[in-house]
Amino acid sequence: MRYIPRTIGSIGLAGAVSPQGDGRPRLVQPSATLSLLMIVATSLGAFFAPVAIAGHWSPLLVAAPILAAAFVGSRFTACVVVVAGGATVVIDHHDGLLRSPILPLHFGALLAISAVAMTARALHDRSVRDLNQIRTVSEAVQTVLLRPIPRHMGCLRAAAVYRAAAEHARVGGDLYAAARTGRATRLLIGDVRGKGLPAIHDASALISAFHDADHLHDTLAELAASLERSVRRHLTQLTECGSEFSECFITALLAEIPDDGGLVDIVNCGHPPPLLRHHGHVKVLESDHPAPPFGLAGDEAGAFHPDTFAFGAGDTLLFYTDGIIEARDTAGDFYPLAERASGWPWGEPEAILQRINDDLDAYTGRPLEDDLAMMAVQYSARPSGEFPRPR
Repeated sequence: MRYIPRTIGSIGLAGAVSPQGDGRPRLVQPSATLSLLMIVATSLGAFFAPVAIAGHWSPLLVAAPILAAAFVGSRFTACVVVVAGGATVVIDHHDGLLRSPILPLHFGALLAISAVAMTARALHDRSVRDLNQIRTVSEAVQTVLLRPIPRHMGCLRAAAVYRAAAEHARVGGDLYAAARTGRATRLLIGDVRGKGLPAIHDASALISAFHDADHLHDTLAELAASLERSVRRHLTQLTECGSEFSECFITALLAEIPDDGGLVDIVNCGHPPPLLRHHGHVKVLESDHPAPPFGLAGDEAGAFHPDTFAFGAGDTLLFYTDGIIEARDTAGDFYPLAERASGWPWGEPEAILQRINDDLDAYTGRPLEDDLAMMAVQYSARPSGEFPRPR
């Protein structure tokens, strides 16, 4: 399961919200009604106002098309302009200005300001359409890059979260992946050095290499060595193309969980250690033999030394990138993930990820400064479904 917490939520205004093509609610009915009411109120004010302020009412009608253009479509705004123009003629006629040069000035000002408002609205709508197209492409890229993780993989229940720091972004340099190999599940989480499009390129290269090689190697050490070689080939190609972003590395963590072994093997390549919740207690799984990040490590299996930890029924593993533990509050203090998570009931994988996500937002009180990814897996007593490997 994959979801983006920043998109969770909705806006509700009873009887007043109409979803539009840009995916955002608009105050259509109130704005349309208010713009017409403004014309009516201005006209009535002109008829019942003292003679001393006669001739000063019709310029107020420009507010009606401006309001309509801000919230309603161009067709309705054009109708409002026509009605406001008619009201201008009626009001100036009542004030004795019908044959004076003031009427053309009032009418011309109304048309000019309305044209500017409608043009600004058209440019805004075009920008919104372009942004929606970018979002659609970004979401498609994320679906290809970060393949959705099923809720059940062998004996595991799983969930994953990705959050991009850049506003409107859906992908970045953090990554995760999962694969079924025989009677075991292999997991990958990583963080590319750098940001932007080069980081996405590097993340895509590692994920593709993982899915190509996950079933070809018997041990995690062999798989890690294969990924290191793939990353080096990728970086070599960037160098040959003259890319200034060729000097990079990827911190990563590989894990293998057999369906019936009651344990987990972990190869840590310079990545933050995962958290294990066992019998109500949270433990940080520090590696005794960490390897350098991909791009800087050895390319033989002997360069990687898996650490084995107990992982039985009811236990939960939390994998994450440094975007979460390096998030700061307004005082500049880092987010204490292990400390805060120790006091929570974890429940299902989706629940703990949502809890961390909400708590992180409350702790920082501001937008993220770095991408983050999290993946939680919980060991259940029985296998529950297989993981289809797309090819």
